[in-house]
Amino acid sequence: MNVLLPTSTAGSLPKPSWLAESETLWSPWKLQEQTLVDGKKDALCLSLHQQQLAGVDIVSDGEQTRQHFVTTFIEHLNGVDFENRKIVKIRDRYDASVPTVIGPVSRQKSVFVEDAKFLRQQTDQPIKWALPGPMTMIDTLYDDHYKSRKELAWQFAIILNQEAKELEAAGVDIIQFDEPAFNVFFDEVNDWGIACLERAIEGLKCETAVHICYGYGIKANTDWKKTLGNEWRQYEAVFPKLKASNIDIVSLECHNSHVPMELLALIRGKKVMVGAIDVATNEIETPEQVANTLREALKYVDADKLYPCTNCGMAPLSREVANAKLNALSAGAAIVRQELTA
Repeated sequence: MNVLLPTSTAGSLPKPSWLAESETLWSPWKLQEQTLVDGKKDALCLSLHQQQLAGVDIVSDGEQTRQHFVTTFIEHLNGVDFENRKIVKIRDRYDASVPTVIGPVSRQKSVFVEDAKFLRQQTDQPIKWALPGPMTMIDTLYDDHYKSRKELAWQFAIILNQEAKELEAAGVDIIQFDEPAFNVFFDEVNDWGIACLERAIEGLKCETAVHICYGYGIKANTDWKKTLGNEWRQYEAVFPKLKASNIDIVSLECHNSHVPMELLALIRGKKVMVGAIDVATNEIETPEQVANTLREALKYVDADKLYPCTNCGMAPLSREVANAKLNALSAGAAIVRQELTA
C-alpha cells in the first residue's frame, strides 16, 4: 500500500434487509435459487459502494455472500454432516448446535473464488478476503472421526491453503484468517495452532493476515468480556511466537477493549491492523476518539505498518450504525495521517 495508515474492515458488514434479517447472525436467506445468487451479488456491490463512500482504502466483500464466517465455508466440504448435529461449547463460552465431522474432510471445489473474482471486477482498489482459521474451524464442530483437535486443524489448514491459492490467483491482495480461538486456547496456539496457520499460508505470495479478536458484539461475548478484568492480556500469550511466524499482518481488537497497548511492542516489525472501532456498541466513535487509539498504537507500531481497522465484523449492527462507524474510522485515520505528514 502506498497510502499511509490504509483503512480496512475486519470482516463482515450488515446485509441489506431484503437479503437477510438485519442485525442477526446466521439469518436465513430471504431469497431463493437464481434470485438469491443475483441478490448476493447486488449486496456485495452495495457493500463495496458503502466502503468506498466512507473512504475505506482496502475493501472487501463485506461477507455478503455467506451466512456465517465459519460455517459457510465448512458446509461446502466433504466429511461434515450438517444433519447430524451436536451441542458443543464454543470457545468455552456458549453452547451451540454444530455439525459433525463423520469422515475425512476435503474440498470438492473452491468456495469463495467466484465471489472474489466478481469483487475484483468491481474495483481497482486493494481487496482483502477473510477465511476462517483452522483452530476456529475445529471449535465450531463436533469431531466424531479424527478425535484429535490437532489432526483436524491440520487437515483444515491444507484445505484452506488450497482455497487461499485460488483466491490469490483471482486477484485478492490480502488473505485474512479469522482466529478468535487464539484468545482462548493459548497452549494449543503455541503448540500447534500457529504451525497450522503457517500451513494454511504456505506458498502464498500475496499478503497474509490473522485476525485475533474477542468476538462479535453479541451478548455471549460481551458477558465474557466482563469477566476479563481491567486488563486483557490474552494477546501476550501468543504474540512472541506469532512475531516469529511467516504471517504478514496481525489484526487486533484495541478500542474499548482494555488491551494494554504496550503489548503491541511484542510484535514490533509486523504490520498491525489496529481495531479502532468498537463493534459491541451502537455508539458512534468520533474521529478524534479513533485518532487517539491510533496515536497510542503508534507508540509501539511503526507508522508505515499501522492499518486502522474495526475491532471485528459488524454484521450484528444496523447498516446506518456501521456506515457511520466506517466514516469515523476514515476521518480519524485522516487526522493522524495529516499529523504524520505535516
